[in-house]
Amino acid sequence: MKEYLYFFTIIIIHFSCSSPDNSAQEELSDKPNILWITCEDITTMIGCYDDPIAITPNIDQLAEKGILYKNAYSTAPVCAPARSCLVTGVYATSLGTQNLRSDFKIPSFIRTLPHILRDNGYYCSNNYKEDYNFFDSTIWDESSHEAHWRKRPDNKPFFSVFNIETTHQSQIFGDDEAFFNKYGHLLSDDERTKPQEIILPPYLFDSPMVRKLWARYYDLVRIMDRQVGDILIQLEEDGLKDNTIIFFYSDHGTGMPRAKRALYNSGIQVPFIVHLPDKYQYLSEHFPGSATEDIVSFVDFPPTLLNILGIEIPDYMQGKAFLGENTGNSEFVFATSDRVDEAFEISRAVKSKKYSYIRNFLPHLPLIQPNFYTDQSEIMQELLRLREITSMTPEQKSMWLDKRSPEELYDLELDPFETNNLAGNPEYKEILVQMRNELRKWLMETNDTGLIPEGYLLEHCDPQTAYDLAQNNEFFPVSNILNNNDVLLEENINNSVLINNLKHNKLLIRYWAATTFQYIDNPSDGIINALYETLKDPSLYVRLAAAETLCSYGQCNPESQETILAGFRSDDLMIKLMAARIFELNKDNATEIHKEVAKIHEELCKEAEGKWKGYDLYACWALNEAFK
Repeated sequence: MKEYLYFFTIIIIHFSCSSPDNSAQEELSDKPNILWITCEDITTMIGCYDDPIAITPNIDQLAEKGILYKNAYSTAPVCAPARSCLVTGVYATSLGTQNLRSDFKIPSFIRTLPHILRDNGYYCSNNYKEDYNFFDSTIWDESSHEAHWRKRPDNKPFFSVFNIETTHQSQIFGDDEAFFNKYGHLLSDDERTKPQEIILPPYLFDSPMVRKLWARYYDLVRIMDRQVGDILIQLEEDGLKDNTIIFFYSDHGTGMPRAKRALYNSGIQVPFIVHLPDKYQYLSEHFPGSATEDIVSFVDFPPTLLNILGIEIPDYMQGKAFLGENTGNSEFVFATSDRVDEAFEISRAVKSKKYSYIRNFLPHLPLIQPNFYTDQSEIMQELLRLREITSMTPEQKSMWLDKRSPEELYDLELDPFETNNLAGNPEYKEILVQMRNELRKWLMETNDTGLIPEGYLLEHCDPQTAYDLAQNNEFFPVSNILNNNDVLLEENINNSVLINNLKHNKLLIRYWAATTFQYIDNPSDGIINALYETLKDPSLYVRLAAAETLCSYGQCNPESQETILAGFRSDDLMIKLMAARIFELNKDNATEIHKEVAKIHEELCKEAEGKWKGYDLYACWALNEAFK
């Protein structure tokens, strides 16, 4: 007994005499490591989510000892705005970073998650994709194909992100030989997914080509699972698994049509698994190997991580911590869909465990819009071919409507594929109003900059940021804009409200009145005359909106076409993109300017040659589609 007392006395003396630096190092080395493994463009097509086609033993094993979230959501159905939120804990629509391949500055007081972790002693590596719609070279200790936790200094905890691109939508493109050479050869004949076994969503056409491409997708998921396994093996080899908290998730839903860019669960529901080592099990009320119905979103990831590390959560973060102390369960999650390349979109969604509500602010546009990049893919070529020759089911018709309802409501329990819109069903009126009000409250609280034309926002972002501008009600009267758009939700649309708004003293109200009119069928002479008058508006944005609406009515008079040309002649590339898209969608009604636009097309494509992003490139793409 005396020997034991002597031993513990020596230990106590040793720790009490340790230098402050050693204590700090030991305290730092005792903090958990954080590993985020993310893949791209898949929804819950993983074995542990009861998908009978998916073969994912490594991810399944992670789930067996982790927590599987059944209701996890991305904040956007495309990568960059989703990543913008993941790295900041702020919705992209609050930052102005919601449009794909844009470049907006964010306020200096909004520090990214890696910045905060580095301030608190963490080594932060990213392998390798950033893509946040804003640029900051100081975010990571290293961001590259070689970035790895193994490069950290001794005794430093790490936050490491590994992004696996294998399942990106582009990887199923190409002929059979190209796919085999890149990915197919990695699987044996027995391991490859059998097209005849694929269970297709009911909204898709069924053909050998569609099945083959879906089979490729599942092959990629199987290969991605092996890559996840390789990362986990490295963690184990380094003796780090018992001290590392692991998140596995996808950046958004599948890259297939009616998923990517769309706010249905196919586009924003993601697989999400959290693995907590034994020593950190106390951080969750859920047992290892359990599945939870808790509803979580990307906006919750950064505050959750800070919460479990005992780091103060900044006030600007907009999510809730779901692990650690003082957690809160959300009843709703929110997601946004905005411009992708040359395809303009402004849709917003609120999801509960049971219901899905989508608000379309440009309901005159179809869900499946022309898009140069996507339309080149084999899957889109096949679906467009089948659309011309197939007698469609109601589920398939829901994908190809000429325009959408301003509101969509789905019962996820009865209709998991979201094909039966209940917004007009009186039995669901109470739910509809509740979800509508929740979304409006969120739009107001987060100052959704998506309601501001992208170019107009850019014009005013120096020296202020989009985030700052959106707080200014004088510049951005969000409530008035929503009131304007709410006219479409009425059983009998009050056109006089929109006509009066065409003369409003606020530019953004006039813009939205002119845009909202595009949804109106059989416009009266009063509407058409008011829009003709709006072609004299001092703002080119408003004039373009009026011209677009008139052309969509078949009333594309010389003044409307001249307005489109004025957009092309602008020095502002974003306005040129707007003009190009308006022309593309209305080219049959704007025949008088074809020759001049053809010359502009040639010039734009020459300027954009060699680029992989940019407003001039997207304008070139829009005109490629117009003149093909």
